[in-house]
Amino acid sequence: MNWQEQIDGYCERLGPEFWAEPVNALTNGGFILVALWMWQRSKGVFGARVLCAILFAIGLGSFLLHSFAQPWAAAADVAPIVAFVLIYLFLATRDFLGQKRRYAALAVVLFIPYSAVIISLLGSIAWLGESLYYLPVPLLIALYALALRKRQPSTAWRLAVGAGVISVSLFFRTIDAPLCPAFPLGTHFIWHLLNALALGWMIETYRLHRCTEPLAQRGLSR
Repeated sequence: MNWQEQIDGYCERLGPEFWAEPVNALTNGGFILVALWMWQRSKGVFGARVLCAILFAIGLGSFLLHSFAQPWAAAADVAPIVAFVLIYLFLATRDFLGQKRRYAALAVVLFIPYSAVIISLLGSIAWLGESLYYLPVPLLIALYALALRKRQPSTAWRLAVGAGVISVSLFFRTIDAPLCPAFPLGTHFIWHLLNALALGWMIETYRLHRCTEPLAQRGLSR
């Protein structure tokens, strides 16, 4: 692979220059601002602060992608997103569902075949494009919300909202290319802003759960 090959995957990009996607690049500041804000709110909640640090890295990685637009920058963009999903899944399984660490780790491992199945089932929908690879995430969040609806209704409601916002952000990511002839700026920057909001909301959901859940439900046997 040529790690310095130019990537032209977004409507706004018109050339190889560093600032060829100024709006897409600068709106990654949303991730960084939300990460810093949630860091302050998450004092004493270690898992939430880990997620904040990863959210900050998501903003930096995505900025690199939309400025340098090369495969190494794409890797820097994808890696923290994957880390956020997998670590959140571990924390959600352990703390929302009250499972022991080994089962939370198993949930992380099972995410790979789960995603493969979902992607395979929806792979024939051509217009989804690369957004297809993100769809397992809001679906899984919705499943966790469903599982928690009776035991932890507040957390379940917040998870459902998070799944909804991520789904809307995915919609704007998906229509970036199709709308390009009519709207040259594209809509990918809306994906950034809504995704920053959604991931911050997901961190807040975890923080609130850890701060308000009864001590007896904290899995002291872990």
